[in-house]
Amino acid sequence: MSESCYHCGDPVPQDTHLNVEILGEARSMCCPGCEAVAQTIVDSGLTSYYEYRTATADKADLVPQQLQSLSLYDNEDIQQDFVRSSENANEVTLSLEGVSCAACAWLIEKQLKREHGVLNIRVNTTTHRALLSWDPAQAKLSQLLSAIHRLGYKAAPFEADNQEQHYHQTMKNYLYRLGIAGLATMQVMMLAVALYFEVFGDLDESFRNYFRWVSLLFATPVLLYSALPFYLNAWRNLRARALGMDVPVSIALIFAYVASFYATVTEKGEVFFESISMFTFFLLIGRYLEMRARRKAAAASANLLKLIPAMANLADGSQIAAKSLKVGDVVTVLPGESLPADGVIVSGSSVIDESMLTGEPLPVRRIRGEDVYAGTINGDGNLNIQVTQDRQHSLISNIIRLQDEAQASKPKIAELADVVARYFVATILMIAAGTWLYWHQTRPDDALWITLAVLVATCPCALSLATPTALTCATSRLGRLGILLRRGHVLETLCNINQLVIDKTGTLTEGNVRIVTTACFSHQCEAEVLSISAELERFANHPIARAFSSHRNSDFSFDEVINEVGFGLKGYRNGQEWRIGKASFALFNQAQMPNEEDFQVWLTCDGQAIAAFKLDDPIRPDSKALISAFQSEGIQVTMLTGDHSDNATRVAEQLAVDKLVSGATPQGKLNYLQELDKHQITLMIGDGVNDAPVLAGAHLSLAMGSGTDIAKSSADMVLLGDHLSRILEARKLAMKTRKIIRENLSWALGYNLVILPLAVAGLVAPYIAVLGMSASSIIVVSNSLRLLKEDG
Repeated sequence: MSESCYHCGDPVPQDTHLNVEILGEARSMCCPGCEAVAQTIVDSGLTSYYEYRTATADKADLVPQQLQSLSLYDNEDIQQDFVRSSENANEVTLSLEGVSCAACAWLIEKQLKREHGVLNIRVNTTTHRALLSWDPAQAKLSQLLSAIHRLGYKAAPFEADNQEQHYHQTMKNYLYRLGIAGLATMQVMMLAVALYFEVFGDLDESFRNYFRWVSLLFATPVLLYSALPFYLNAWRNLRARALGMDVPVSIALIFAYVASFYATVTEKGEVFFESISMFTFFLLIGRYLEMRARRKAAAASANLLKLIPAMANLADGSQIAAKSLKVGDVVTVLPGESLPADGVIVSGSSVIDESMLTGEPLPVRRIRGEDVYAGTINGDGNLNIQVTQDRQHSLISNIIRLQDEAQASKPKIAELADVVARYFVATILMIAAGTWLYWHQTRPDDALWITLAVLVATCPCALSLATPTALTCATSRLGRLGILLRRGHVLETLCNINQLVIDKTGTLTEGNVRIVTTACFSHQCEAEVLSISAELERFANHPIARAFSSHRNSDFSFDEVINEVGFGLKGYRNGQEWRIGKASFALFNQAQMPNEEDFQVWLTCDGQAIAAFKLDDPIRPDSKALISAFQSEGIQVTMLTGDHSDNATRVAEQLAVDKLVSGATPQGKLNYLQELDKHQITLMIGDGVNDAPVLAGAHLSLAMGSGTDIAKSSADMVLLGDHLSRILEARKLAMKTRKIIRENLSWALGYNLVILPLAVAGLVAPYIAVLGMSASSIIVVSNSLRLLKEDG
């Protein structure tokens, strides 16, 4: 029985061996047409078409209409692969083709924001990605992608493998263009030597013209093919009434060619074919090296997605694509395999290598009931894991999305640099025009090459790259440290903080709270009061609540429990009101408080003391080093805690903090922050629900990875591991990033200020101008790449 074509369903003829890899398997095709269309669908990142289609493609219309019109991206089932949905908006990360500078990013952002339904778009020129959010009730994704295509750029939902494939294809095309430009340059330069230096003596005029025609022959493919990317970028910008860095380059190349062509045909004047070829050759070398360096900077976050395996083994033994897993599915992970999705262990235990997420080199043991994450590596045990998040909402996907957000959010200095770069191009064009007019009247034979040198030498490539590359490298480095950025201002603000405000429980301490003393004041025994307390604390998410969890007894339950965050919990049962929490909250009459040693937690019934508990929470090993390091830099450290007991004082004394504020409610913590002097730039570190308001209100905030979800969603960055020393490394990296950005901008601006008057004065040859401009860009990118080093 003959095999059927995977694309159209027709039988595959005998001796036909055409196939395309789709969904991890080689699929047979019946003809070259089906093969080409299927490969196009795969290359476009639309393999979901085959997952969700209800029928094979129509033979009469091999290319699905959805692919032609981009409407396939509007399919809700397919959007599950790449679109993140919230209450009133959808969000997608796009891969962009054709973006070369800040002007391209500005153009896309400016035009897309005019589209109906677009809420926000931010383009990162380093990673060639865009973060787009829109209202699905007002606009379709296909319409917005079409708007980008109309600008001359290509856009598709980001997929790491597809973007890498596109990168390699782009680099291959650049090598082809570079090879042609290099060969032509060598040939034309030999002819130029004969023309300009007359090494063969006095050339006959016919030979001179012959050499010019041969030079024209070699230079033409360079202008029409090798330099094509520069024209396309310049045309996009001009069509949108914007000035990008490729505009002066394109003008220089085209003017030089037209003038040389005219001189060759009329046999009058000078030719610049060697300059055209050399311009293009060196420009392409610069772009090629620049793209490789920028790729290195952007690869870190994209590579995270590659950690997720393509296939997953379901508990029933069947195998499906990992991206097709849904919440509730149970998968089996064998030793040595990567986890295909975020989930919770339902059976088995193992050590898990989480270094790619947290930066911690040692694997950690995970047991039944604990959360595990996609991309981490199972060590020595068999695990059954129930999926709790689909791929779009996995921790790895969130890390990449938040990194893209942080990289796309530009500090003020970057925004200023982009504006300067745009106006700088306009200024250069006017200066070049003035230069040509002056030299055309003074030395007409030199006017053209001097103008060309001005146009090329002062191209603001380095200025546009100065900040984005540094921010991308720094964000990637922070990711390797286990610090997840959620806001773009983190690196900028981290350099300026002069006040550290830090929570105690779960932050300075391990959060591993233990009950060390229980005092009973009624007829209930210790086991009973612990059981009652555990039932109340079941409705809280705090390290103290977890200390009671092992004492739960299902025989005792409450009709209703209310959690008053920062104070305690109260529950109602058989007409009685039970409370657990601070003495000020639990006891109706504190004057009747039993004369006992210091207790942090009280259990009462109708305001009368039933029991009290003394707790202990070990201090983290690196807390002292963190505080000492900040203090050594002149940063004041305040411990801000809701704990009012002697334990808070003891921790403050052991760690030698500058100031202790204890017994603070969530609102009290926020009030303290707001009462600080306006010149105090605060970094707040916390982990609990009661820290959420102050985390949101601080200039800069960090939530512990082991903390509550609300704390992490309120913070500007999240420490995925538990080592506070990472915060010191982050600050060191932020300081180095600021230094490198300043170095980049100083170099870019300084180079242009020096080269411009020299070029206008005719002291810079065209090939020197190209070398200088390319070298300037490479220096800026290479300087930024230093941030990726381990000592960064």
